[in-house]
Amino acid sequence: MIERHEPLVSVVTPVYNGEKYLRQCIESVLAQTYSNWEHDIVNNCSTDGTLDIAREYAAADPRIRVHDNDQFVGTDANHNIAFRQISPASKYCKVVAADDWIFPECLEKMVSLAEEHPSVAIVQAYRLRGNTVAGDGVPYPSTFMRGRDACRLWLLHRPSIFGAPTGLLYRSDIVRSRQSFYDETNLAADTGVCLEFLGENDFGFVHQVLSFQRLRRASWTGDLQQLLADLPTHLHELITYGPRDLSEQELERAIRAHLRRYYGQLGSVALRGRGREFWRFHRRQLETLGYPLNPIRVVSATGSYLLGLVLNPGRTVERLAARRHREREYYAFE
Repeated sequence: MIERHEPLVSVVTPVYNGEKYLRQCIESVLAQTYSNWEHDIVNNCSTDGTLDIAREYAAADPRIRVHDNDQFVGTDANHNIAFRQISPASKYCKVVAADDWIFPECLEKMVSLAEEHPSVAIVQAYRLRGNTVAGDGVPYPSTFMRGRDACRLWLLHRPSIFGAPTGLLYRSDIVRSRQSFYDETNLAADTGVCLEFLGENDFGFVHQVLSFQRLRRASWTGDLQQLLADLPTHLHELITYGPRDLSEQELERAIRAHLRRYYGQLGSVALRGRGREFWRFHRRQLETLGYPLNPIRVVSATGSYLLGLVLNPGRTVERLAARRHREREYYAFE
C-alpha cells in the first residue's frame, strides 16, 4: 500500500461559555476521516463548564490543546488569539466555532481541493445554516475561481460565497502572515480577510455540505444582524476593495445602488421603531465612511415604503410572511 501524505491541519475553536454545544463541536473533529490534525481550543474566561470540558478532551487526546485566556477579550480578539496558537508546521487552518460542528469528510474534502490547486488560499463549501443549505456563487462542477473574480462577485452581487468562518479553510501561511489575522476594527472581519487575501490568491469551492452553522439569538452575530450591520460593512468593502477589483463605472454604480438599498432598509425600520443605539450606530458608521446620514433620504425612503404598503398590499403580506419565517429560523436554535 502507498502511504498517503496528509498535511497538518490546525483546527481552532475560540469559545466563551460554550458548555452546551462544545462536546458536539469537539466530537465532530474527532470523527474526521482525515487524521493529521491538531485542535486548539481557546477559552475566553468562561464562567460555565467550558474549561472543564475542553481539558477533559485534551487529557484524552494529545492532538487537543487548551489555551485559557488570562483576561476576557472581544470576539474577534479571541479569534486572533486562537489563530496565534496554530502550529508552525501546519499547512492549513480550519475554524470550527464552539456552537457549530463539521461533517466527517470536511477536512479531507477541503484539503484535497487545496492540494489540487496550490494557488488556492481559501476554500469554502456548502454549509447547513440552521435548516437551510447555504453557500453559492461558484457554478457546479467548477471547484476553482480566481481570487479577484470571487471578490468581484461578492462586491457586485453579494452571494453567500464566503459564508461563516466554520465553512472556511485557510492556508496557514496567510494566517501566520501577521500578528492579528482578523482586523478587529472591521465588523465583518471574517469576510474582510477573504477580500484582502484573495487579491493575490485564488479561491476553491467544494460542492458538498461539510459544516453546520447554528443560529442563536444570543450571539455577537445576532447582535450585528439586529443592527443591520451588513449595510455599513458592505459600503466599507466597496470603498476599500472596489478600486482594486471594479472599474470606476462599476464602483460608482455599485455604491449608488447600495446606498439606495441602505436608505430603503432604514426607511422600513423607521416605521417599526428602533432605539437610539440603532440610529447612533448608523450615524457613526456612515460618518466614518464619508457618507453622513441624510435625514431627508430616510424620510423619503419611509414615505416610499408606506406608499408601497398602500399600493401593493399583497406584496406586503408576502414580505411579512418572509420576515416571520426568518425570525422563526433565527430563534429556533437558541
